[in-house]
Amino acid sequence: VQLQASGGGLVQAGGSLTLSCAVSGSIFSWYRMGWYRQAPGQQRELVATIHSTGNTNYADSVKGRFTISRDNAKKSVYLQMNTLKPEDTAVYYCNARRGIDYWGNGTLVTVSS
Repeated sequence: VQLQASGGGLVQAGGSLTLSCAVSGSIFSWYRMGWYRQAPGQQRELVATIHSTGNTNYADSVKGRFTISRDNAKKSVYLQMNTLKPEDTAVYYCNARRGIDYWGNGTLVTVSS
């Protein structure tokens, strides 16, 4: 399973970004998909997950601001990030889980104050 994340960049506080992750090499619908992030000097943390059923889960810090979605036909998962805050600055990683974890490359999101 290969995951390729994209969409990071520099944005001002209050702005929006959408991250995308394309998956190849397996049956996408089998996997629980997620986004994690890691800020400098901190551990990687869960941002949001979405199951094949469409059920979602969010970290408290992003509830109401971020939306995770998936397109099984396009084998992709997305993270719409609104009302971004400087504390959202991190490298964001795409994750696929089906018994074991697969990770994509990280994409850097920088939110300036």
